[in-house]
Amino acid sequence: MAGDRVAPRQPQDLVVLRPEGLYCPQGDFHIDPWRPVPRAVITHAHADHARRGHQAYLCSAPGAGVLRERLGGINLQALDYGKRIDMNGVAVSLHPAGHVLGSAQVRIEHRGQVWVASGDYFVSGAGDANASCTPFEPVRCHTFITESTFGLPVYRWRPQAELMAEIDRWWQGNAEVGRASLLLAYSFGKAQRVLTGVDAGIGPIVVHDTVHTINRAYRAAGVALPVTLRLDEVKDINLLRRALVIAPPGVRSGPFAGALGDFGDAFASGWMQLRGARRRQGADRGFALSDHADWPGLQSAIAATGAQRVIVTHGEEAVMVRWLQQQGLQAGSFSTEFGVDDALDQAQG
Repeated sequence: MAGDRVAPRQPQDLVVLRPEGLYCPQGDFHIDPWRPVPRAVITHAHADHARRGHQAYLCSAPGAGVLRERLGGINLQALDYGKRIDMNGVAVSLHPAGHVLGSAQVRIEHRGQVWVASGDYFVSGAGDANASCTPFEPVRCHTFITESTFGLPVYRWRPQAELMAEIDRWWQGNAEVGRASLLLAYSFGKAQRVLTGVDAGIGPIVVHDTVHTINRAYRAAGVALPVTLRLDEVKDINLLRRALVIAPPGVRSGPFAGALGDFGDAFASGWMQLRGARRRQGADRGFALSDHADWPGLQSAIAATGAQRVIVTHGEEAVMVRWLQQQGLQAGSFSTEFGVDDALDQAQG
């Protein structure tokens, strides 16, 4: 657990909401701003958190490769997890969030006050190990700014091993009848989590170009992924008929999917927990695999911080705030522009 145990306080706010995004006035920096700013601390490289146009960027060392892959030639400083730097008299450090490669919580300390902005995070339990990134690390603080993407009691994830076994059985069943298995999954994070969890012995694995690009950054960071092929590298149609094909959701009705011939499709997302969401996606199958904390995960993460004040961002804010207040905590919310999907995954291809 990072940091020393801290007692509850009622300090001056270390993070406020501005039109550009979350802002630390004492340190004069923003966290995941959605408009151009002089200095941005980036929790992770998903498109709704990491945007072009900032003068200077700070991110975790494990996440630097993906951030550069997505944003190009930016002025970037990479910081090892747990290492503290001084930003205008404010001590800033980054700590694992367990969401995707390099995802980080931002710890801010100033004059005895400690705040933590979580970014997006995933709390693993028994059987939930995500081999594609560093697990979530609780950080003690006075005030915790938490996401609440899946902040409803209905969201309770099954063990990852069970879900991966289901994906394997679905893939195996398609392969036995000569049909490709198109698994729709976000290119950054979800695709790599699937790759580290499925049984690569069932057949070849083909990936969309966007997944291939992010895989390159994961491999450079030392994450072990199975051998994958791009679609244009597959010359034998019989090989494709046994393949697991991992691609972003936007390709389902485009030329990429059309090139697969006969295929079964499935969607891997936490939204698949709800039957209505599965119907709206129109896929044959839905696997409720999420890289965000579920309802128990959010509760356990918040409790582990020891925070007496909690600020809830994007997601089911009202429900989570009400629950926190019922626990005797001071709770409120920030209305942010963070989304729940990776915008770069909507391209047709």
